[in-house]
Amino acid sequence: MGDGRLRALPPVRAVPAGQVRDALAGTPTVVVLDDDPTGTQTIRDLPVLTRWGADDVDWALAQGTPAFFVLTNTRSLGPDDAAARDREVVRTCLEAARRARKDVVFASRGDSTLRGHFPLETDVIAEETGEPDAVILAPAYTDAGRITLDGVHWLRDGDELTPIAESEFAADATFGYRSSRLADWVAEKSGGAITDVAELRIETLRAGPPVLPTARVIALDAVVDDDLRAAVLAILAAERDGTRFVYRVGPSFVRARVGQPEQPPIGDVELRDTVGGGHGLVVVGSHVGRTSRQLERLAARRDLARVELDVHRVLDGDDEHLEDAAMTLVENLTTSTTLLATSRTLVTGRDEAESLDIARRVSAALTGVTARVVAASPPAYVLAKGGITSSDVATASLRADRAWVRGSLLPGIVSLWAPTSGPPLVVFAGNVGDDDALADVVDRLEAAACA
Repeated sequence: MGDGRLRALPPVRAVPAGQVRDALAGTPTVVVLDDDPTGTQTIRDLPVLTRWGADDVDWALAQGTPAFFVLTNTRSLGPDDAAARDREVVRTCLEAARRARKDVVFASRGDSTLRGHFPLETDVIAEETGEPDAVILAPAYTDAGRITLDGVHWLRDGDELTPIAESEFAADATFGYRSSRLADWVAEKSGGAITDVAELRIETLRAGPPVLPTARVIALDAVVDDDLRAAVLAILAAERDGTRFVYRVGPSFVRARVGQPEQPPIGDVELRDTVGGGHGLVVVGSHVGRTSRQLERLAARRDLARVELDVHRVLDGDDEHLEDAAMTLVENLTTSTTLLATSRTLVTGRDEAESLDIARRVSAALTGVTARVVAASPPAYVLAKGGITSSDVATASLRADRAWVRGSLLPGIVSLWAPTSGPPLVVFAGNVGDDDALADVVDRLEAAACA
């Protein structure tokens, strides 16, 4: 399967977001277990928790929103730890829902490039909630060009399509895979245990109100959000009739499921009201090629104060290196936008477990230095580049236990969180945006901070 072009498709069947909102009355609250914080990029004005104590979940349920996010960060964990964390979160949420006399349904938000613990995470949810009738599989992220068509998941660039298994993401050291057809991917990731996969194709979604097929996993085609909203209406109807689902989804499904339309980025006035004065701290842990190109463009456009953590010195336990980095960052923030990044050579281990351990140790160094900087001299904002980096900055550096997602800084990507205390956090996935995206976002933030 090689590169191709988008084939002629049936006309889009318009399904307004308002139609989904009307159908949400009396439906369960969606608890989105987000395996890194980038699942919030497509939505706005929903709560997000980075801790899941009973009082935190009580607070989120009390907000009365159709969904809330719980940042589990399980993509950075090994399988056993990921399962244990998911189990703890689900049990806490079920108990809170019982206290509040509310119903909940769970979404496992995974990466739109198919990386993450599947089917482990949906299996854990199923064990804790009772076996569902089906898992809804919808990894599409339409804003970022990740679409599903004819049961195959693609990277889209205009009308050009590349099968996802031929992308750099499929070669991930921890979560790599060989299959682009979702049915084959499910079989691959489950070790052949799950082969009962039905495809809800684009022709069915656009022909009229669809009927969901019957299977253990239902894979949704989606090229635009109207396709997802059409599927959501069918899902809600089935749930009202007693069918029980667990969702394994990308960012776009969440937006469709809560009845939010595609929305423009946050306006300049709202951005100024959210961002503090001074300069911002940009923290980069992602090593994908896209991030490295974005860093080059940022450095070419803006006079940055740059501090680099040498990964080999981090892994050698060089604490003096970290202390020097923190002191330099605090000094630089008084006069300019400041960048904290790891050295760009990716260091991996001999196997999946060792690679994850290296990633965690490097992320711990980044977030530890960031925490020292924030405590000594809070920046106007913190921009975290990379999914695991964003999660660790939110939890370990900013201790943003509760926050509101205010919206995106670019169309459908790069979300702005307003924690209930502390500086705002910009969550910027490693694998989204064109080469100028990081520089464009920093330009907007600095203009707001210095206004």
